[in-house]
Amino acid sequence: MPSGRVRFFDADKGFGFIAKDDGGDEVYVHSSALPENVATLKKGQRVEFGLIEGRRGEQAISLRLLEAPVSLSKATRKSPEQMAVIVEDLIKMLDALGGSYRRHRHPDAKQASNTAHVLRAVADELEL
Repeated sequence: MPSGRVRFFDADKGFGFIAKDDGGDEVYVHSSALPENVATLKKGQRVEFGLIEGRRGEQAISLRLLEAPVSLSKATRKSPEQMAVIVEDLIKMLDALGGSYRRHRHPDAKQASNTAHVLRAVADELEL
């Protein structure tokens, strides 16, 4: 069976293209060729497939995933050392915010906005 890497796949339109490992023309792939429980393909993902000749050239059938999709978010994840510094700074920021509340005051709008922004960013980083 030929193999290759996904060059492009649009789940909304239900099709994409695969670059064959041995070179040559790209192969069209329709969403109906995807394995059961697979809704989309990610760029760069390795696949194996059967080929048929379609109206516009080669078309992939019976697609099989050779590797899990690459998570871009995990690839760009901050190192533990970077996260330690960020968490320490966050603790200081939250401690200052807590001081305002202990004095029976809400934080000013700028401080509240900055804290919310940092909390969201840290939460996104933790969920990876």
